[in-house]
Amino acid sequence: MPKQAKVDLAELGIGLLASHREVAQAAEAMLRRRYRWAKADEATILVALGGDGFMLHTLHHMLESGAARPVFGMNRGTVGFLMNEWRLDRLAERIEGAKAIRVAPLQMTARTVSGETFTHAAINEVSLLRETRQTAKIEVSVNGRTAMPEIACDGILVATPAGSTAYNLSAGGPILPLQAKMLALTPISPFRPRRWSGAILPDDTNICFKVLDPENRPVSAVADQFEVREVAQVDVSLDRERSLTLLFDPEHALDERIAMEQFAT
Repeated sequence: MPKQAKVDLAELGIGLLASHREVAQAAEAMLRRRYRWAKADEATILVALGGDGFMLHTLHHMLESGAARPVFGMNRGTVGFLMNEWRLDRLAERIEGAKAIRVAPLQMTARTVSGETFTHAAINEVSLLRETRQTAKIEVSVNGRTAMPEIACDGILVATPAGSTAYNLSAGGPILPLQAKMLALTPISPFRPRRWSGAILPDDTNICFKVLDPENRPVSAVADQFEVREVAQVDVSLDRERSLTLLFDPEHALDERIAMEQFAT
């Protein structure tokens, strides 16, 4: 029986990336036997094999390198909320017919107690978390105005619509439709005021967190997986100029998936 010729995805500028997990590596081997690929650093579209963590890693790498390209993910991880279903066949047709979803990251600028400044992007959320058994005490300002002089809590986070079904939802925050030009501001285990459940803010809002008594009540700031410890002040805003494009099968696109999470039981 004659050997099946490889389908050429290289001429379409499609490259392939895979996480280090065994199941993703096995899927990569199958895809490389079936298709011819462009080099990943030269591709105009990327296929990413893994889970949500690997998709976030891929997107962050593009933000850091300044080479943002559309990404079509296939789930070879655990949850795969940001991924499409894994299938070997008709990949070129799937990518050609994919629905493009644009997401804008948050920008976190964190200043530490020692005076260092760190800037990181976050696609899902920026969260402030207490570092010790001591409750964090944080002042919250919105567009330069003090909205909450003090909240005592385990932490507080700002989530994008794309990230609203992740940590934000687990912390009791709202699900934001992807088309909503909003951000979720959600407390994590608030002690005082106990009944404050958070806020929904326009996505052009600048949010500033000041850590009160940071020496005795240290707080870390986390932008997705990037952590800065012992912060004194954290500023968060949406960075529309560095929006990213995810590609989805039309029948299972991210915007519809987020909307349906409101009915999950």
